[in-house]
This record gives sequence, C-alpha cells and structure tokens, in this order.
Amino acid sequence: MSRLRGLTRPRTSAVLLLLVAMSCIQVGASLAKRLIPVVGAQGTTALRLVFASLILLAIWRPWRKRLTRAELRSVLVYGASLGVMNLTFYLALERIPLGIAVAIEFTGPLAVALLSTRKAVDFIWALLAVAGVVMILPLAGTGKALDWVGVGWALVAGTCWALYIVFGQKAGASVHGGTAASLGMLTAALLVVPFGVAQAGTSLLDVSLLPAVLGIAVLSSALPYSLEMMALKELPTRTFGILMSLEPALGALAGLLFLDERLSWVQALAVGFIVLASVGSALSSKRTPSTPDAVA
Repeated sequence: MSRLRGLTRPRTSAVLLLLVAMSCIQVGASLAKRLIPVVGAQGTTALRLVFASLILLAIWRPWRKRLTRAELRSVLVYGASLGVMNLTFYLALERIPLGIAVAIEFTGPLAVALLSTRKAVDFIWALLAVAGVVMILPLAGTGKALDWVGVGWALVAGTCWALYIVFGQKAGASVHGGTAASLGMLTAALLVVPFGVAQAGTSLLDVSLLPAVLGIAVLSSALPYSLEMMALKELPTRTFGILMSLEPALGALAGLLFLDERLSWVQALAVGFIVLASVGSALSSKRTPSTPDAVA
C-alpha cells in the first residue's frame, strides 16, 4: 500500500502541473487578446515572441551547442512554423472568441494523431471532430456572429500547429529539446517582428506595455514549457494526450472568465465534440514514449 501511494503522488503532482501549464497558456492568451487592440495582432505576436525567446535563450543558452547544417535547417523550419502558428492564431483572436479559436486550432494536432493510426475506431473520432468544426463555422443557423476571416486564420493556425509538431519532432530528435525550443522561438521572433513593426511601429517601444508583455511571454511560453517538462517525466503518453485534450475547454473557460466571451449552446457543444474526439484519439493511441514539445 505504501509503495502504491509513493507511485500515486508523483502522478497526481504531474497531472496538477500539466493542468496549471494549460491554464497558464489560456490566461496568457486572454491577456494577449486585451493587448491586441493596442498594438494589433501582429504587434502582440512580435512582442510575445521576442520576450519569450529572450527568456528561453537565457534558460537554455543554445550558443553552447554546435549544430550541423542539417540540424540548423530543421530548427529553422520548426521555428518558422512556430512563428506563423502564433501570428495566425493571434489574427484569429482578433476576430473570434478565444475558446472557438483554440478549438479550431486544436484540429491540427488532432489531425496528426488521427492520420498516424489506421484503427477503425479512429474514423469515429475524425467524424466527431469534423462535426464539431462544422458546428462552429458561421453557417446559417449554426454560427453566432462569427467572422469568416477569423475562422480562416484559426484553420491556418491549426495547419501550422500540425506542421510544428512534425518539424518539432524532427528537430527534437536531432537537437536537445531546450536548444531546439530556444532557437526555434528566436527564429519565430525574427520572422514575425517585421510584421509587428509594420503594424504598430514605435508603439512597440512603449514601456507601459512591458508588464503585460512579460506576463504573456511567461504565461504562454516559459512557465508552461517548464511545467510540461516536469509533468512528462511522470505521465504516460496516453494520459498526457488525454489531459491536453482539455485545452479547448480551458480556452472557452478562460474566454468566459477573463474576456466575458459567452458561447452559444451550439458552439459549446461543438467545442465538446472536439475535446471528446481528442480524448478518444488519445485513448486509442499506442503507448509510445513521448517527448516534450515547446509551448507555442
């Protein structure tokens, strides 16, 4: 019995750490959405990525590692997908509620998971996810004042998230996770900063924005990434996947609590379908070792 308790405590702590990490990401997104009216989606993305990259560079100090051309190329592609994912997600946040943006974007990693298996039951999860997306779309009688452009940006962000996972796994396989994450974040920042400057100009240098920007960088990147690293040491891949499936629901909750964004019952049900599809996919997945992904 004492041995069982010893095994349970680390698992419980890991679950709590992962829930805190996901909550931090959604609180950070809520904070970012409040900053978007000030410097635009492009400016907010640029500020977030710059400060997040500075934090990760200070933590991991990637300059101590010497990379081959192939390793550097994989990190650059990984970073580019990370940058475009962040930019398009914030462009979606500018136009549609947080919970819906997260749910639509989450179809990216869900598609990667479903396409990697050939089990018949996964066809059911795919249909459930498609049904959820269709219910969210601003079609006649379904959508609630949703912006088609915002939905489109969220779908692009989901596609980039799928690419981010694929390229991130390649980069992580050849380069240390911390090194890949910090250099990837730096690449993303360098890619997005020109768009931010074009959108917001010298407004990006306003020191009054610094507390909010630091909060976004820490809550959306540095803190959840560190917590996920700790949680992954104790959690099986399947458990990790099931818990991560709660992200769209947490996004909807954060939108309600911090942004007063209320979803219609159809939209809430659609988010639930996507969460259920992701949980089902995680349950039917193989028990394979997991490697931590850098938080977007």
